[in-house]
Amino acid sequence: MIFSSKRKIKLLLVSTAVFGFLGASAQNRIDSKSQTLTGSPKSAKSVSKKPFIDKTNMNLSVKPGDDFYTYASGTWIKNNPIPAKETRWGSFHVLRDFNINAVKGLVNEAAQNKNAAAGSVEKRVGDFYAAAMDSNAIDKLGYAPIKADLQKAGAVKDLNGVLDQVAALRTSGAASPMFGFYVGQDRKNPTKNIPQISQGGTSLPDKDYYLKTDARSLKVQEGYKNYITKLFTLTGVSPAVAQQNAETIFNLEKKMAAAQLSRVELRDPHRTYNKFAISEFSKTTPNINWNSLLGKMKVTGEDSLLVNSPNFFKELNSLLVSTPVKDWQTYLQWNILKSAAPYLSTDFVNANFAFNQVLTGQKVPTPRWQRMATLTDNAVGELLGQLYVQKYFKPEAKARMESMISNLIKAYEIRIKNLDWMSPATKEKALAKLHAFTPKIAYPDNWKNYDGLQISRNAFFQNVRNSNIWDYNYMVSQLGKPVDKTRWGMTPPTVNAYYNPVMNEIVFPAGILQFPFFDPNADDAVNYGGIGAVIGHEISHGFDDSGSQYDKDGTLRNWWTPEDLAKFKEKAAALQKQFDAYTVLDTIHVNGKLTLGENIGDLGGLSAAYEAFKMTKQGKSKEKIDGFTPDQRFFLSWAQVWRGNTLPETASQLILTDPHAPGEYRTIGAPVNMDAWYEAFNVKPGDKLYRKPEDRIRIW
Repeated sequence: MIFSSKRKIKLLLVSTAVFGFLGASAQNRIDSKSQTLTGSPKSAKSVSKKPFIDKTNMNLSVKPGDDFYTYASGTWIKNNPIPAKETRWGSFHVLRDFNINAVKGLVNEAAQNKNAAAGSVEKRVGDFYAAAMDSNAIDKLGYAPIKADLQKAGAVKDLNGVLDQVAALRTSGAASPMFGFYVGQDRKNPTKNIPQISQGGTSLPDKDYYLKTDARSLKVQEGYKNYITKLFTLTGVSPAVAQQNAETIFNLEKKMAAAQLSRVELRDPHRTYNKFAISEFSKTTPNINWNSLLGKMKVTGEDSLLVNSPNFFKELNSLLVSTPVKDWQTYLQWNILKSAAPYLSTDFVNANFAFNQVLTGQKVPTPRWQRMATLTDNAVGELLGQLYVQKYFKPEAKARMESMISNLIKAYEIRIKNLDWMSPATKEKALAKLHAFTPKIAYPDNWKNYDGLQISRNAFFQNVRNSNIWDYNYMVSQLGKPVDKTRWGMTPPTVNAYYNPVMNEIVFPAGILQFPFFDPNADDAVNYGGIGAVIGHEISHGFDDSGSQYDKDGTLRNWWTPEDLAKFKEKAAALQKQFDAYTVLDTIHVNGKLTLGENIGDLGGLSAAYEAFKMTKQGKSKEKIDGFTPDQRFFLSWAQVWRGNTLPETASQLILTDPHAPGEYRTIGAPVNMDAWYEAFNVKPGDKLYRKPEDRIRIW
């Protein structure tokens, strides 16, 4: 994935790391004159007059070798403060803002279409959005939509009743307490779907928020307890009891957090691959009969399951009997409340935002229309996506992307063949994997039609529940069926991209195929520095520290010689060390291990994109546009993608939770390891970003 996102991605095995290759040295490259790429746009002279690299956004008083981030984007950053409704603001967010406004127009038009046929795309999208925007009707209901659920959760009598409620809440779309559950491909047999359970049960963004005692963590803990207290009081619970509930919930979740693997540990696909016969796994958790519980969760006829953290479930097993049933009642009620709060009356929504302010520093709530347009995309994204593609996606963009992907694959092939650290045997396997990549561009070939999903123009909360139920039933229905390789994990308006290791596919929704990533009228330098690097980034995910453990068929299986794997790990460790040294806030540093996959992806992606760019007509020329050489425009295009501002509260949260480094360090992290960047901007010894040639990290 190129960028972190709060979107509800329904394809749960999407990789969140970016896999990258460090390029071969310049003298080892195949002569670019012998290579020809397809699909180049007009010549530089005939390119649109639009300044794709705009000097007014730059700070030319800064030496690029001292601070390339400020040089490339300093004036833009100064002139574009974070809007009050946002927590970050940069190129991604500008494009997302454009897209959400485009979606706003589509959902409003659909909602106002009185002639839309029953069951049509327009009718279902319009009804969902119209119900979501009827705040008067929603406010009149208060918490009535969840009152029965709260009563049921509060009435459980024993451990069996607790587990029955866990299953009931999940299948009814109300909540997902205690642990994660999904159906997905077996990583060691990716032609088969298998039930999978994962550590969970907590509400804060990361386990460290429960376990650390620094000022930031304590502030979040206090804000979280206040949030719990507020939601309970909104249902009529006395303040004293609500405060006690908050302590009960926090302490129980803290115990679950202590048993969880860290985000770094979760990046290891072998560590999180633990396959059990369901009957055998039940023996490790004697208080949970998984055959019985899974049956109540609509999983039948299965004999095995995957578990990402067996030790977590051993701790959960102990907690089930050491925690009073009364506390589990409170915990289950809390899961109902927190899941429902964004979709209830204004007082619940305001409480939800107040807690979000503590986490992120956001100044004012996101406008309701924007939240509900996003929710519509999450709920019926492949209906809304059809409307989006019809109006906003240009077919020529797909054709251009196909040619660029072909060119990036060609460049990657060249780079793999010329690696000086990899043996021929491993190169053969790497090339086989590269040639097996499946690209998906813009939108699905086969749209989901959401058969059976009931949407009413007058029942917003039930629409949300129905959507959750439909998603759950669709997921469970995949058991026993061939893996559906046509499915997507993002909707067409999404400004992002991803690599899925078990599918060995790279996916680029229509939403990202716009400036600053891509423009059909831009010169090759701009497009290769933008979307070309994104393509390379996602390809690189197949070869980063995590994705490189999957073979060409998407199977979690080693294809490396021991010697080559040791060399790869040594190079990856050097990149980790580089990013560990970057400071974000006062004493907070980038987590080089958490961000390693994405950083390998950036380095490999940008290196491959540059290789491909040098095989174009413009890449072989020295002709300047707006005063910049082709190579300078390539690197400036990369830099302008990552420009932006972030609130301090959000920045500190992202360091714990986001596998991507901050934009400032993504801007420089790859270029400082590329000889071409030094040559393009005449970076010399003594410049602050200068790294000796022998210190420049080259992996792919």
